[in-house]
Order: sequence, then C-alpha cells, then structure tokens
Amino acid sequence: MKFIVSSSHLLKQLQVLGGVINSNNTLPILDNFLFELSENQLTASASDLETTMSAVIDVESTDSGSIAINARLLLDTLKTFPDQPLTFKTQGENTIEISSEQGKYDMAFYSGEEFPKAIELPSPTSTEIPAHVLATAIAKTIFAAGNDDLRPVMSGVFFQFNSKELTFVATDAHKLVKYTRKDVSADKSAEFIMPKKPLNLLKGILGGADENVLVEYNDTNAKFTFDNVVLVCRLIDGKYPNYEAVIPKENPNKLTVDRASFLNSVRRVSIFSSKTTHQIRLKMAGTELNISAEDLDYANKADERLSCDYQGDDMQIGFNSRFLSEMLNNLNANDVQLEMSLPNRAGILTPIDGTEDGEHITMLVMPVMLNG
Repeated sequence: MKFIVSSSHLLKQLQVLGGVINSNNTLPILDNFLFELSENQLTASASDLETTMSAVIDVESTDSGSIAINARLLLDTLKTFPDQPLTFKTQGENTIEISSEQGKYDMAFYSGEEFPKAIELPSPTSTEIPAHVLATAIAKTIFAAGNDDLRPVMSGVFFQFNSKELTFVATDAHKLVKYTRKDVSADKSAEFIMPKKPLNLLKGILGGADENVLVEYNDTNAKFTFDNVVLVCRLIDGKYPNYEAVIPKENPNKLTVDRASFLNSVRRVSIFSSKTTHQIRLKMAGTELNISAEDLDYANKADERLSCDYQGDDMQIGFNSRFLSEMLNNLNANDVQLEMSLPNRAGILTPIDGTEDGEHITMLVMPVMLNG
C-alpha cells in the first residue's frame, strides 16, 4: 500500500482527529489513527469507542488497504516538517516507511481490522443546520453544562428540535442557558442529549465551515456530516429535567445596563469577594446599580457604582460572581437586561441587541443567600 500526501494538509486533518483520542485508553488500538486507502482518497479515523471521527483526505495513489498507525508518533513527526509531499509505503507485514525530502522514517503499523468499526445508524431521523448556527449554539450553551458524574444528563447539551424551531439547553443547576433558533426547524420533533466532548470537537472545526451540517440521530447515537468530516457519537441516556419549570415567568424588576461595564465591574469587585462563595451583592435603586463584595476572613471589600436603567422595587440580590461573569462573557450584546422577582428567585439575563434574526438567548443564574 503506497500513497503520496501533502504534509501540512495531513497534519491539519489529523490534529482535529487527535482530539478524540484519550490519553489513557483501555484498548491499545485506540492510541492509533485508522488509515483506509481507496485509490485517491484516504479516510483517517480516530475513536474512543463513544465518539468516532473521520476525515477524507485527497492523496495520490492507485492502491487500497487499511492500517492503524500510532497517533502520537505520527503527529509529532508531521509537526516538524515544512510543507512538502510525503510518501507512505508499507514494508513487509508491520512496518510503514515515510519518505520526505529530508530522509526516511520507519514506523510500526497494525492491521486495520483490529480497529473498532464506527457505529451505523439504521433509519435515522435527520435535520440540516447551517454550520455557523450549530457552532454558535454549542458555544453559547456548552459552558453552562455540568460536570457531575452522578447526574450525567446534566453533563451534556439538550437538543430539542421541532417544526417551528431548534432549541439547545445546558444547565448545572446553578446556571442555565436556553438558545433558540426560530429561523431553522426540523421535519419531525426530536429530543436528545449530546455529550460535551464531541460538542467541543465540533465547536473547534465548525467555526470555519460555511455550509450545512447534516445531523442524523436515533435513540442512542448521533451523526454529524459536513465538508469532508463525519463524527458519530453515543448520546447520553436519560430524561432531561424540565428546564421550563425553573425559568420564572413573572419578573417585575428589570435592570438594563451596559454589558462591558457590568462585566468589568463584576470582575474587579469579585477579586475582593470570599474565595469560597465568590459572592457579590447587587443593590438596585433608581438609575444606580451598586456592586459590592466583602471577604470577612481577610478584611477585603470593594464597592462600585454603575449608572443603569432600573424599573422595579429597590432590591438587593446576591450572585456567584464566576457564574455571572461567565454569562456576560458569552453574550455579544452592547446592553443586557437582568430580570428579577425576589432575592431568592433566579435572575434572567438576556441580550438587548447583537442577536441575529430568529436567534433568542435566555440565561438564568441562581442567587446566593446574602449574609447580613
């Protein structure tokens, strides 16, 4: 089996696939890339059994065959080459020779037959989503997903498709993000929970894509196809919590404020907050927002005032500054609105501007009890 390929093109594709490979695999074969050659097309794949990702790479060849090559060794080698054609040629039963302008390098390979096969999806339901929409939906929600192994359903992003809109939700019980697109819809209603790892992989490569992504899914797996890439992953099993029930409907107290100023104030003041609770206090009255924090253990405190537009009763509410700054950081708006009802009920953060047509973002942050 022999093929010639551009070193930089091969490296670029394999670096994307390398994100699938775990650092400590139970099966040694999973430390490898699978190369499947069919004349001028080389399909490279990586898998961790839960997620399998493949990319089709153009090569010069008249051969066919399949082998598995150590991923770390190959990536480390490719990174050192300037852009040039490389010739890969199998020698004997278990060695592949790579020839470059600089020299020759022999690597062991394994039979491609040992590599686990990607999961097939029999008669899946499918939806097409523009790549930039899916990339934005992932970026806007994934940061709010949890890390609790005891509640796996909350460690992923909930996809909810119907004939009117697509909705993406993530929550860790302290914060929640609901991202809706009314300009994209699905033929059939469907719900599934996507794990974080494949979503992070997709987020990394969808940013540059400008076509549609074909999303196919059944009860157990999902498949994403675009450009020259196919990603198949196992879904998280379980029922997603009823997130609509935790979003307060009546929120008479409305604060509108410049997002960048608010974010900078929260970041600055939070430096002086307790290192265990990260608690900051928001005090609203008239056209003034007072942001303060105190660390009693070290006698540190900070207090800032911001001009704002506030409609509602004078109130004080406490939030975890890390959650609040994370949310403000993930909005592109110039101005944001924070809606509240009571100091012990969740606050709802929404962008006033900066959204595309058909795009709706709702972020919910749970308060922390104020002491004193």
